[in-house]
Amino acid sequence: MNFQQLRIIREAARRDYNLTEVANALFTSQSGVSRHIRELEDELGIALFIRFGKRLLGMTEPGKELLVIAERILNDANNIRKLASTFANRDTGRLLVATTHTQARYALPRVVKAFRQQFPLVQLELRQGSPEEIVRLVQGGEVDIGISSEQLDRSDGIVAFPYYRWHHNIVVPAQHPLTRESPLTLEALANWPIVTYQAGLTGRARVDEAFAKAGIAPQILLTAQDSDVIKTYVELEMGIGILADMAFNPQRDQGLVQLDGSHLFAPHTAWIGLKQGQFQHNFAWQFIQLCNPALDLADILANAMGNEPAIDFQI
Repeated sequence: MNFQQLRIIREAARRDYNLTEVANALFTSQSGVSRHIRELEDELGIALFIRFGKRLLGMTEPGKELLVIAERILNDANNIRKLASTFANRDTGRLLVATTHTQARYALPRVVKAFRQQFPLVQLELRQGSPEEIVRLVQGGEVDIGISSEQLDRSDGIVAFPYYRWHHNIVVPAQHPLTRESPLTLEALANWPIVTYQAGLTGRARVDEAFAKAGIAPQILLTAQDSDVIKTYVELEMGIGILADMAFNPQRDQGLVQLDGSHLFAPHTAWIGLKQGQFQHNFAWQFIQLCNPALDLADILANAMGNEPAIDFQI
């Protein structure tokens, strides 16, 4: 038994038992993947996969048990490598952060700037993706930290910490009739075409829920994943925008007006997610505290590692 065989077992489960995708993910050949699986099954004397001809359809009960052990072994091996790197090079290395466009564009610049000043020798890489992609990357240990308003706080194998609270606001051209509405209502918004986020992104579900609860069918003209795209179409007077409050800057977004929507739409929490039990570099813990200084580092360590930290990380 070897680490490559365990990686193949793990990737097979992640890639829906598609051996071509498993081979691509592990930079090897499909025939090599099949050979490793066959050799491991021969060594253990049990079938790990349910087969139909040459296709894998799922895992047998022993295979499922082995998958749990393989995940733990590979995670522990990764922790050992990170532990050695942490103590050998405390202020150098690479930090991988997966986040959405909105967080990368509007919430994280201040944090990234402060982090670069504190750790100039650390390579910081931001990977933008959907909430589903971020969860997958964190669960698989492919990134160190995930940041999103959706899913991180309720996904298996992830421990999540609050980053900040936010809500949706309405953005309209200056002198728009809605600027004279007081109080602003969902009924008033429904009189205008709306430009907002795609389903599944940046709290869009809360917008839909608010209109549905009020029994109102809004005129959704256009959807986008980028707040700047939404504002562009509002500037063209194609509709009113519903977007995250932090995505508006009066100095930068001249010609537009932001109207408070906190009484119309439920608030959100942006979350910082870590893979449960995955060892992190010292600078990863510092990045998290730069995001939310109210978080206690000892609590972060205890929750992330699943127990009270036994090592003096000299943070």
